Amino acid sequence: MPLRIEDTFRSALGEAKRPLAGMWVCSGSPLVAELCAGSGLDWLLVDAEHSPNGLESVLAQLQAVHGYPVHTLVRPPVNDTVLIKQYLDLGVQNLLIPMVNSVAEAEAAVAATRYPPLGVRGVGSALARAARWNRVPNYLARAGETISVTVQIESTAAVDSVADILKVDGVDAVFIGPSDLAASMGLLGQQEHPEVRAAVEHCLAAAKAAGKPAGVNAFNPDTARHYLDHGADFILVGADVALLARGSEALAKQYIQKADGDTPASY
Repeated sequence: MPLRIEDTFRSALGEAKRPLAGMWVCSGSPLVAELCAGSGLDWLLVDAEHSPNGLESVLAQLQAVHGYPVHTLVRPPVNDTVLIKQYLDLGVQNLLIPMVNSVAEAEAAVAATRYPPLGVRGVGSALARAARWNRVPNYLARAGETISVTVQIESTAAVDSVADILKVDGVDAVFIGPSDLAASMGLLGQQEHPEVRAAVEHCLAAAKAAGKPAGVNAFNPDTARHYLDHGADFILVGADVALLARGSEALAKQYIQKADGDTPASY
């Protein structure tokens, strides 16, 4: 059954009896998004920061997954007021805003999702899928109820400010990105480094103290379990493109051998 317009990721986190597990959708394909939506996972993240997604492909994926009981977050490429306005008008209800390093940046992200006087979102509901072209009763007054804002903590500056970022009204959750966090710590490619893990655990503890949900990206099952044990409320455990890459490599390894007996190298 499709989710109702009131069924945001915020409400799902508030009602959850267990951590919510999800996956990245990075292919830009509505067909792949729909395949993932029917997987039984709790949530999907459609990525436009590092993936080939524009407004049209994001819209197509929202339409493809609409009939499934899965929560869909969308990550824009940047914390930008105009772009967030366009995403919201497309019907994106759950935003994951990347690279939020300060209270001011968190406040800007929230303001971009609120109509005046609470924010700076431009008014175009009569033209927009978000309001079902003015078929959602009283949409302008209740738009905030239909939108959730999760901000990404993925730098040392953000970790230092996480307690204050969590206090920002309208920030519904934080999501920690260990890859960029490791890079900002001078540990590029070392997401499992003890110092990176400690920084993630610090953010999880800060969120618990603030009474707000926190999530984390962790493809390694042992690492995922570690963060769940340390209080993560939601987690990303895989990606469509990674599953296809590793699965196709496994087929090649199983059925193709080079002349010297070695299997083809992957990257």
